[in-house]
Amino acid sequence: MSFRYFEGVAMAEAAFEAEGKDIKELFESCADAFIDTSADPKTIKPEIKKEIAVKGDDLEKLLFNFLEELVFIKDSEAIVFNKATINDISETELKATLTGEKIKVNSEQELRADVKAITMHMFKVEKTNKGWKATVIMDI
Repeated sequence: MSFRYFEGVAMAEAAFEAEGKDIKELFESCADAFIDTSADPKTIKPEIKKEIAVKGDDLEKLLFNFLEELVFIKDSEAIVFNKATINDISETELKATLTGEKIKVNSEQELRADVKAITMHMFKVEKTNKGWKATVIMDI
């Protein structure tokens, strides 16, 4: 799994490009970028386990909805994640397991940026010679 941040794209956003040899690995790489933007995953304990199911009209919308679901759970349940595992995926549906813990102020958690939303600006999922690649910009 791999991802890299884009520098200087925007001031109130975090932009990244993620790659994977298949769509499962691509989605996990995108989740890794989301998680790494929010907190240092090494400082987050896997105290909470959540099973989620997400749908989308196509692969691009599925990824968008998946990342938005991470934002929704973070905001509605005050959870910060340390890992996302894709258990089952097709071009229009996925099932995943998220692990993490409640956000705790003044704890050992190294919190970073608060991702507010995923944007459609420059959002792209594409097949490459090496597998799959996604470009994502998150409002922070």
